[in-house]
Order: sequence, then C-alpha cells, then structure tokens
Amino acid sequence: MTPYERVTRRLRGESVDRPPNFDIMMGFAAHYIGQPLAHYYQDYRVLCDANLAMLDAFELDIVQAISDPYREAADFGADIVFPEDGLPVCRVPLLQDPADLRGLPTPDPYTGKRMSDRLEAIRLMRERVGGEAPVMGWVEGALAEAADLRGVSALLTDLYDRPEWVTELLERCVEVEIAFAEAQVEAGADMIGLGDAVASQVSPRMYRRWALPYEQRIFAAVHEMTTVDGARPLARLHICGDTNRIAADMVATGADIIDIDWMVDIARAVSIFGDGPALCGTFDPVSVMLRGTPDDVYAAVTLALRQGGPRCISTAGCEIPIDTPHANLHAQTRALHDFLPNHA
Repeated sequence: MTPYERVTRRLRGESVDRPPNFDIMMGFAAHYIGQPLAHYYQDYRVLCDANLAMLDAFELDIVQAISDPYREAADFGADIVFPEDGLPVCRVPLLQDPADLRGLPTPDPYTGKRMSDRLEAIRLMRERVGGEAPVMGWVEGALAEAADLRGVSALLTDLYDRPEWVTELLERCVEVEIAFAEAQVEAGADMIGLGDAVASQVSPRMYRRWALPYEQRIFAAVHEMTTVDGARPLARLHICGDTNRIAADMVATGADIIDIDWMVDIARAVSIFGDGPALCGTFDPVSVMLRGTPDDVYAAVTLALRQGGPRCISTAGCEIPIDTPHANLHAQTRALHDFLPNHA
C-alpha cells in the first residue's frame, strides 16, 4: 500500500495495513542528510531531499513543504536572518508603528523570493513522489502572520487598543495566505497545512473573533481549488499548545485533519470531532520522542492510536526535535505496524 493510498483510505475510515505517520520533521530532516538549517530554509532542493529521505528512512506517509514561519513575512519585507545552523530570526518586526501598515506591500507568491522557493519545492516533490505520497503545502494563519509582522506582544496589545487596525491587518494577511495556498495547489500540493500557533495564546472568545473566521476563509478557499489530479485539496490545521478550550471551535474551521498537541485530552477531542475532521496526534515530542526510550515511544504511540479512533493519524504533538534518537523513530514505526492486527 502506498502512502497516498494509506492516507486516503484511513481518512475515509477504510481498512489500511497500518495507521499513517505524519510526523513534522524539519531540522531533524536537514541534519539527517547532512545539511545545515540555513540551507533547508532557503534552498528548495535541500528541503525536498530531506523530506524524501524521511519517507525512506522512517516510513513517513507525507512529504511536507514546511520549514519556518517567515516565508510570507520575508516577502512582505521583513528582515529575516538565517544563522548557518540555527533557527531563523526576525531582527525587528516590520510593522514598528501602526502607520506602517499603509505602506505594506502585497507579496506575490510567484515572484516573492521565499514564497516562490516553496512553490519550487512542491513542484519537485510532485515530480518525484506525486501520486505515491501526499504532498503538503503550508501557509500561516492570518493571526500568526500578523504576529510575525507586528511582533507577538505588540499584536496581543493591539487586540485591545486598536481592534479596527488589527482587522485591517488581518484582511491583508488572509488574502495573501489564500493566494499562497492557491499557488501551492497549482504547483502540485494535495493538501494545505495551516499553522496558527499564536491562536493557543488567546481566550476562546478572542479565538472566535481574531483567528477562527480567517482560518475558515482560508480553508473554504482551499476546498474550492482543484489539485493537478482533479481532486479537492485537503486542509490540515496545526495549532501548537494547549487547545483544549477551543477544540470545538477548531472543528468549525472546516479542516479535514486537525493536529492536537500532547497536552490535549485525546479522548475528549475524539468525542468533539465525531465524524468530522480526522485527529492527528499525539505524544510529547520532547519527553517521549527526544528523551524517552524506544519502549516509551512504542507505548505512547500505541496509546494515542487506541484513543484516537479509526481515522487517527500518528504524529508527535509538534516538530520532531533535531537530536531525537533514530531508535525512537523506529519504535514509532514498529508500533504502527503492530497496531492494526491487534486492534482492528
């Protein structure tokens, strides 16, 4: 069974040979193929090679054009620094003053240096494994993008001090994200992931005002698109952190797949998701995958699958840490292979 077949059948609740693995591997994947992080972030060929290596080495069921949150921000004009083997850094938020919004350019996914690099990654992934493994593109949620442009602390203050201005900024961001998603689907993406990490840092009421409507608009637009194979693209929502309080609201985004982090109650999430989105999760990427033993990983993966229901997809709560022991990743693979014969 190919990864593409495994994923599509699992999402329909049909029988599969094993549950799919959607671990997010970025820095780990770069180091695995001997590349510094700066190359992974800035060279689509490295990003593609690293993802394909994960398919072979650890039996992932997806290739993901995800790297860092600053692709759109960089093409808006933010000054992003790339240490040779460290995380990218935004030196100074682009919108230092609310008045700066008036002069903010609208980046074009096809000509923006960093956004177009992601398009090239998707094209190359499609060329190499299209139809065999799902290819996932990625956009920032409007609220997350606003935080990248303004700075998290300043934006959270703005929600109270200048809500009309925040609305204007979010409108600018959501249109760019929809255009970016469309360009990625056109390039060959089967799925669009949306990252909105800052959304776990606001109250449920504020989530419903400042994040949910824009996530809904992006996913609604994605579902109106058509992949190069003539299918409807899938939509995947990823919000890091404790999202117990907004789980029901996340269902309302229209996502086909929702990632939950390790601190979210899986059983409760399953009851809330019902026959709606498939649950993708979850175990602690640090205490279990990085610091645990292979037996710890095997047990955590098996427990998550037992609790996650018949369409559950396996993944750590967030990115696999760079120094994760290979034996622990192989333990996850063993748990996936062993699960269905015993728990069909």
